[in-house]
Amino acid sequence: MEAKENGPNGKHSGRVQVMDGPTNPMVTPLLTDLYQFTMAYAYWKAGKHHERAVFDLYFRKNPFGGEYTIFAGLEECIRFIANFKFTEEEISFIHQTLPSSCEDGFYDYLRGIDCADVEVYSVSEGSVVFPKVPLLRVEGPIAVVQLLETPLVNLINYPSLVATNAARHRFVAGKSKMLLEFGLRRAQGPDGGIGASKYCYIGGFDATRISGFKGGAAFGLTVLVTLVIENLLCNVAAGKLFGIPLRGTHSHAFVSSFMSPDEIIDKSLHSSDGSNVCEDFVSRVQTWLSKIQWSISLRGVFGETNQSELAAFTSYALAFPANFLALVDTYDVIRSGIPNFCAVALALSDLGYKAAGIRLDSGDLAYLSCETRKFFVAIEKEFGVPGFGSMSITASNDLNEETLDALNKQGHEVDAFGIGTYLVTCYAQAALGCVFKLVEINNQPRIKLSEDVSKVSIPCKKRCYRLYGKEGYPLVDIMTGENEPPPKVGERILCRHPFNESKRAYVVPQRVEELLKCYWPGKTDKAREDLPPLKDIRERCIKQLEQMRPDHMRRLNPTPYKVLDSSLNFHTDFQLLATTNSYWKRLNYLNGKQVSVSAKLYDFIHFLWLNEAPVGELQ
Repeated sequence: MEAKENGPNGKHSGRVQVMDGPTNPMVTPLLTDLYQFTMAYAYWKAGKHHERAVFDLYFRKNPFGGEYTIFAGLEECIRFIANFKFTEEEISFIHQTLPSSCEDGFYDYLRGIDCADVEVYSVSEGSVVFPKVPLLRVEGPIAVVQLLETPLVNLINYPSLVATNAARHRFVAGKSKMLLEFGLRRAQGPDGGIGASKYCYIGGFDATRISGFKGGAAFGLTVLVTLVIENLLCNVAAGKLFGIPLRGTHSHAFVSSFMSPDEIIDKSLHSSDGSNVCEDFVSRVQTWLSKIQWSISLRGVFGETNQSELAAFTSYALAFPANFLALVDTYDVIRSGIPNFCAVALALSDLGYKAAGIRLDSGDLAYLSCETRKFFVAIEKEFGVPGFGSMSITASNDLNEETLDALNKQGHEVDAFGIGTYLVTCYAQAALGCVFKLVEINNQPRIKLSEDVSKVSIPCKKRCYRLYGKEGYPLVDIMTGENEPPPKVGERILCRHPFNESKRAYVVPQRVEELLKCYWPGKTDKAREDLPPLKDIRERCIKQLEQMRPDHMRRLNPTPYKVLDSSLNFHTDFQLLATTNSYWKRLNYLNGKQVSVSAKLYDFIHFLWLNEAPVGELQ
């Protein structure tokens, strides 16, 4: 299936940019907290509503105990901003909700606002990102940008969380395994199900699951309703909306719905090239089952198989001869499911078809996959069917990072994993914890202080860079003031922890990447980045993960990224230390793994901190 565009790119018409609205129609200007409206009114009442403000959207800690996060959700944010406008019905509801003392002029103000005077700078979607680095920088009239806060945080929090969860599962499973997202029926509502399919795909999953169809995006909503009624596990809607590949098979209900092969009425099947017809495919399957039962290499492995299961497999193969993948654990995997599948697969092979494989959904997956592989290999050797021994084995059944890791340690023969509940619900962590903080107003930097240092904001409009070493790995992310000269390749740059004076190091980058790009220029003439196709976002994610050092990526006790060791009380060459294993083992990063800042920004943060913090008095 061809991947679709990640939403239509905005088209410029003078200063107006036209773009489709958010995927979810519930994403409107009302999708926000009430206090955003009360603040907007207070700004308006004070005459501050047009003051130019800058907000940073970021998170404070990587999820799942890891040391990286995948940024996702940007497209939906830009769609929302491009279509931000209150309807009369929405204004009427706000009028009824706010206190009666609010003046009518405020509602006239709401009628006239949009995001034409808002600018959005963002990290590219699909990027690997880290705490404290702004994912979005939003500039505009303070009342308008304040109204954007809650929906933007909402539109980034779950997508980034689930994309990161998907990337972690991909890392544990390995590059060679196919990963299928099975989470629709366990997701938190339709929006969670649709979003999970999209953002798991960005995070490295190969497809979402559909039962019995290949390339099903063209079937539309009618087929979606039909499949749900038939109790089939799928996400056709995500395939239709985003062009995500669809894969899958039938459910246990399909197998147990058959009683015997006598229920199959139309027994004929054309060969794959259409040159001939097998008039009684059911009898051909039974013949192959007998051959398997009496084969020398397989004698004694099984006795009589479940005939209702055989009927179900045969019927399914008649319906989808080119995509026959059977769920084999309804009754007994080794004694019934596998021999029944092989009989049908061999009958299909006679007619030029190649079965897709089997799925295991219960039991000891490591043992059953290994025994199944032995069975397939024996079939290939006994009957001379090329490729039968390498038939695909898919496993499911509440898989997560831990079970994938355990399977790897035990040894298994699984080629593809279907992962649902733990993936789409982000069972290990409920939320990413994005925040939206004011960092500048009317060109005056602002800082938010806290007794918890990790919650102190980094003030002023900033530029963000990623510095790479000579081996191609990213070394550190650094923030500078907007007007500071950018870091240069080969230049020795002092990077500082924003709040700990002893954490500092020199970095000599071999490549410098600026992270924040303009995705919504508002009324300005700045060039705007286009929203890339979904497949390009996925490729960016995969490429960036491949650029990370393996010790940053490991599931347990990963090495923190962009770390400055507090034990180094002197300036030293960070690039040389980066190659020393003993150094990385000694790293102990403080205060939630903060981002690095330039020396000038460090000095300014502390100047502003001292200037804003009240001075205590002892008596």
